[in-house]
Amino acid sequence: MTLTADQMANAATIAEVGRSRGLPERAVVIALATAMQESTLRNLDYGDRDSLGLFQQRPSQGWGTPEQVQDPVYAAGTFYDHLVQVPGWETGELTLVADAVQRSAFPLAYGKWSSFAEELAATLDPAATEAPLCR
Repeated sequence: MTLTADQMANAATIAEVGRSRGLPERAVVIALATAMQESTLRNLDYGDRDSLGLFQQRPSQGWGTPEQVQDPVYAAGTFYDHLVQVPGWETGELTLVADAVQRSAFPLAYGKWSSFAEELAATLDPAATEAPLCR
């Protein structure tokens, strides 16, 4: 899958927020897979019910204001805040861990993005030398 420049920028923000918090690469992979499933890495201003942003976070469920959940840095930070509270997130199955954060109507949907998210995280690694996956 080829990503647009906007999608790559959003992915880079998600990765940077996780790494700046000292989280392991696994956290970045889970976050990227989740955002791929929820929004295909697009900062959406619409969604199911009041879901918004990269992670389709719901203001009515305590994720923040509509403006906050549409701010990629805030949205990623809030995702990571919830992620690290999931017991066993470091070793659990990606789709189950992501769903424990998101509480999706489609809890097994995140797993299909696992390999892509791993490749994307590696591409976004500051030490990586490969060209990014954008047009």
